[in-house]
Amino acid sequence: MGVTELKRKDKKNKARANNKTAKIKQLLRRPDIKNVDVDAIKASFAEKKGQTTEA
Repeated sequence: MGVTELKRKDKKNKARANNKTAKIKQLLRRPDIKNVDVDAIKASFAEKKGQTTEA
């Protein structure tokens, strides 16, 4: 009986370790950095700001 408990415990420990590494990898994932036109974004914000004050 002791052998089956150790196998079960081993399986549980390995699953716990795999879950931790998977969680860490998920947290470390980042989206690809793309070329972004910052000036165009700023201009679009300025347009939106101008529209809300006029209305």
